[in-house]
Amino acid sequence: MPVSLPPALELSLGLLRCPTCRTRQLHPGRGALRCSVGHSFDISRHGYAGLLTGARATSGDDAAMVQARSRFLSTGIYAPIRNVGARLAADAAAEQATVVDVGCGTGYYLAGVLDRLPGARGLGLDTSVRALRSAARAHDRAAAVAWDVFRPFPLADGVADVVLDVFAPRNPAEFHRVLRPTGRLIVVRPTGRHLAELRDRLPAMVTIDPAKEQRLHRALAPFFEGAVTEQVEYTAPLTRLDASDLVTMTPSARHVSRADLNDDGLLPDEVTVSVLATAYQPR
Repeated sequence: MPVSLPPALELSLGLLRCPTCRTRQLHPGRGALRCSVGHSFDISRHGYAGLLTGARATSGDDAAMVQARSRFLSTGIYAPIRNVGARLAADAAAEQATVVDVGCGTGYYLAGVLDRLPGARGLGLDTSVRALRSAARAHDRAAAVAWDVFRPFPLADGVADVVLDVFAPRNPAEFHRVLRPTGRLIVVRPTGRHLAELRDRLPAMVTIDPAKEQRLHRALAPFFEGAVTEQVEYTAPLTRLDASDLVTMTPSARHVSRADLNDDGLLPDEVTVSVLATAYQPR
């Protein structure tokens, strides 16, 4: 039986372009999205559209990582990060805004922005089919599409009021192309103090490059200039499950042993959360 078009995806159809033709619009039909020359892309029964071509929609975010992320985010420990991203977006956009979340994961941060903008529509892009299943249900105005951030986005020029990038890879040229001239790019990234207690106890965790800020500036400078930056830093208590999930939901899961994650004496009972959130305006 063909899958019906999810209402949130219908809201976002005007943003999408055929990833094969790059210019033709997509229209729903028989459980898929199709362009006028016949390129067809399935709508998953979980509610997201699979637009990736030439490669299967996979990433390091497997089922265990996504489950850990969902559990951890449900604790509210990262709520201040969600709130600062939502506030920066809301300060820069009207209620009827279009918000594109690149590397959206489970849709947690996109849903926070949409809660602040009652008339806005959201579109999340990610390669992980496991994460997209959650993202497609994260908010009644959030659609989800399988896509790779490093490829040209399947979006028309100048359609977004906000591009959101939280702990995700970046494609500055595409961010600039899909943003309106008055739009804003919101980038949230960790500082060197982020999760310091975990990194001290678990040296196998992925480290944060001290030159990360300089590299970010060099990559964005041809396309964007910073408008406002806020730092969010606080200490949060952790249960053993919280600490284990916090490692498992990141690329560090590939480097830290299960024995270490099960060692009550090794995992800290609190952690420093430290991020920078910047709103950039297009040049």
